[in-house]
Order: sequence, then C-alpha cells, then structure tokens
Amino acid sequence: MPDTVSTLDFDRFRLNHLVDRLVQAGEAEVVAEPVPLAAVAERLDGNPNAVLFRNAGPEGAALVGNVMGSRRRLALALETDERSLLPTILERLAAPIPPVEVSRDEAPVQEVVLEGDDADLTALPVHLQHALDGAPYISAGLDFSRDPATGFTNIGMRRLMLRGRREAGIDLNAPSDLRAIYGAAHSRGEPLPVAIVVGAHPSDAIASLSLVPPQDELALLGGVRGAAVPAVKCVTSDLMVPADAEMVLEGHVDPSGWAEPEGPYGEYVGYYGVLKSNPVFRLGAITRRHDALFQTVTIGGRYMDSTDTAQICALKTEVSLWKALETAVREPVGVYVTASCGGMYNARVSLRQRVPGEVRNAIAAVFGSNADVKHVFVTDADIDIFSDSELDWALATRFQADRDIVVASGFRAVPLDPSLRGERAGAKAGFDLTIPFGKLGAQEFTVPEPPQLASAEGTPARPAAEALADGPKHFRELMEAAGSDDGREIVRELEALYAEGRLGRDRDGRYVLG
Repeated sequence: MPDTVSTLDFDRFRLNHLVDRLVQAGEAEVVAEPVPLAAVAERLDGNPNAVLFRNAGPEGAALVGNVMGSRRRLALALETDERSLLPTILERLAAPIPPVEVSRDEAPVQEVVLEGDDADLTALPVHLQHALDGAPYISAGLDFSRDPATGFTNIGMRRLMLRGRREAGIDLNAPSDLRAIYGAAHSRGEPLPVAIVVGAHPSDAIASLSLVPPQDELALLGGVRGAAVPAVKCVTSDLMVPADAEMVLEGHVDPSGWAEPEGPYGEYVGYYGVLKSNPVFRLGAITRRHDALFQTVTIGGRYMDSTDTAQICALKTEVSLWKALETAVREPVGVYVTASCGGMYNARVSLRQRVPGEVRNAIAAVFGSNADVKHVFVTDADIDIFSDSELDWALATRFQADRDIVVASGFRAVPLDPSLRGERAGAKAGFDLTIPFGKLGAQEFTVPEPPQLASAEGTPARPAAEALADGPKHFRELMEAAGSDDGREIVRELEALYAEGRLGRDRDGRYVLG
C-alpha cells in the first residue's frame, strides 16, 4: 500500500488507462470518425462491447460507454476472473484502506479548473439516452458528500438531468444515504455540498453501491481498489474526491427540496420511470484532467445483460446475499445474480446441505435480505449456477411445484417494478432445486459420465466368474478385472453364466453369482 504522495500512481486507476487495456483485450471498440451525440445511444444499445468515441459531438470530445457492461470487463478491471469476482470483492470490502491526501497542484483531476460562466454542463458531451427521456442525462456520476453526523464521506451513484448550463435535476427519490443526508440539510434550510465524479474506475462504482456498516467510504474505495485512493480537496468545498478521476462537477443540492420535475428516464428494470419531483443540483465548478475522458453508462432497454447498471447492480446484490447467507446456512458455495433481470430480481444460490431444512433457511435469508430479490433458485454444489442450461436441468429434474416452491407476500418492494401494479409491497418465491436430503449419491441422482477404466497393468487378467466370486460388480469393473478395453468378450462370458443359471443382478444393477 502506498504510504507517501511520492509513491502514488495517478494512472493505475484512471478510467482512460483501463479503456486502453479493454481495447487491447478486444473488449472495446474504437470509433474514430465523427459521431453526433444523438447517435451515441444507438451505438451502445445492446452492444456486447465497450465503445470509445474519439470524436463525439461538434466539439469532437472523447466519450466512452458500456465500460461496465459485462461481467468479464468488471473482472478485468479488478484483475480477477468472472467466477472469482464476488469473493474478490468480499475480501476487499473487508479490508478498507484510508485515502492519502494530495495537494491541488499534484491532482490530475484539477489540471483544468472552470468556474463562473466557464463552468457549463451543456459544454460536456451529454447525450439523450432514450427516446422519451426528459433531457440529456449525465448517467455515470459518482456523488461525494459528507454526513455531518459522522464526518464520513458518503459515495453513491446517481443520475443528473440537464436543466440548463449550471443546473441539473438529481434523483433523490429512492431510499439512500444521500437522500437522508440531504433531507437533514433540507430541514435546516441549508444547501448540501456535493461533488459528482464523472469518469471513474469501475472499482469505485462497485464500492459506491456496496451496503456496508457506516464508515468513511473513501477508505472503502481504497479497499476495493486494493490501494489507497489519492484524494484532493475540492476547489469550492471541503469535500475530498479521487485526485485520479477524469472530471469532477462541484456544486450543491438546492435546499428547496423535492420541488422540480425530473424524468421520465429509462430505468434499470428495462422500462421507463415516470416523471418525478426531485431536488436541483447547482453547479459551482468543473475540474478535470487536460485530456479528460467523459463517461456515460447504459441503463434500461431491451438488452439488460449488456448494460452497465444491471451488471454492477448484480454484484451489489450478490454481496448482500452472501452476507445474509453466511448467517443462515453452514456452507454456502456460490451466489450469482443475472444481469438480464436488472441485476437484483432473480438470484441463484448453491450450497452443501449439512442438515435437513437448510434450503428453506437459505430461501428465508434471501427473502429477508436488504437486496430486495423477488425469486431465488437454490441448487446443490454440483450445479454450475453460472450456467443457464444446468439450472434449467435442475429445475426440470429436481423440482416439484407442489412440494419445492416457497411463496410469500407482503415484502418490501422497489416501486419501479411495474408488476406491482401500484402496490407498496410485493411477493417473493423460492425454488428448491436440490436433491432431497440424504439422497445425494443415490443412483437415481447420479449423473452419468463416460467410463474411465482403471489400468490393469501388472495385474493378471481374471475371467468374469472369478471376479464375481469376490462380490457384485458393475460391467465396467468386470472389464477392469479382465484387462479389457473392448467389453464384448465379457458379454460372451456372461452369456455362458446366464445359461448355467449362475448369474443374477442386484438392485443397483451389479452382476452377482447366485
């Protein structure tokens, strides 16, 4: 861990640096020709790759989207693999690293400082993301604020709808730490200083969405990065922000409260969110690198599994579920949440059953977690929960609807779910796709595999009758005893034993002498 300013690497966790790596890994397309901002969303929609626009809008700005739109890219950003992503994040969240403060002269994110009339939101390459959106949105912003009750830096991820050159609607409808902090400031009639980072490393976005006990979340960012965050004080407030970010929008949330229309906007559930009343963010300054890369994220639409928001929401949900399962069952094995459901509604859990009832414990833990999952599928450890085909097979062969489904209602629900039809609470379902307790290893639940014959080298070949004299044998074992790699000669031996009335079968299908 770096412990002095001189050892800090301001490029290691720079978004621009990561995008270069994604291009080299074949995970990002590069569009060099001019692209109007109105065409950006269509190029990103459903695209399995990240896209770097080198010449976006009339200013020819550098703009990147879909950076976090796949689990593989998130794994690459954290220098791990897709299946190890959850354990990697859990390990790092448990080891926060305090930030290292740097001066404004040393901070790349303050190489350019724009204040007054020069600070203009409409000069940024902000594009219309969905056909019915209320205006262009800054969708990749990480918001930094300070909770006066604790003194901790709070970090979240929030959208901004442009209302003018120095104003934007900020979505504070859903329960969140920032909503609570702002609510207290609003009750006092005070503006709340907020800094919005645009162009951050994916590890920072992952940390910003993690539900952890109260702490300074700059240290949480350091934990997920695995290195201390170089932090710099804002130009217009005392807030601390990552000095290696691409851009920061400094300002405050107006104390007038939830007073201005914001939306509609294409939401993470794949449908539009309705027009809301929300507070207004007022811009005070823009600071940025001299070659800042602007970032947009994909959200909503028909291709949910390739959107940034669904992928990082899935990780957030997995972290919450794992923590809940640790207290509910003896041996959870894996958790996977599909991005195609929006990253929170459908979860898969695998476990090793130690005692009867653990599957129901796991289902209950998921129901009661803060992840707001609607449907959970619980499997044995032999099922690869990352595989749709294996889950489908388990559902087909280990599940009976009148016995293995748990349905309950009246649970907290996310209002954006259109299936609620206006209700404030919703239903949940748990699917037990496990082998009945005590039946693991029984023949009716044993998965057929190609025969692997043990080597008979150095062992004298024995005829079937002699091998069976030692006890019941499967056909493969008779081949091994005879040193056969064919098997047809064994059939001829068994034919003779049948004819002599000496051959039978036990209930497991093994041959026996009798």
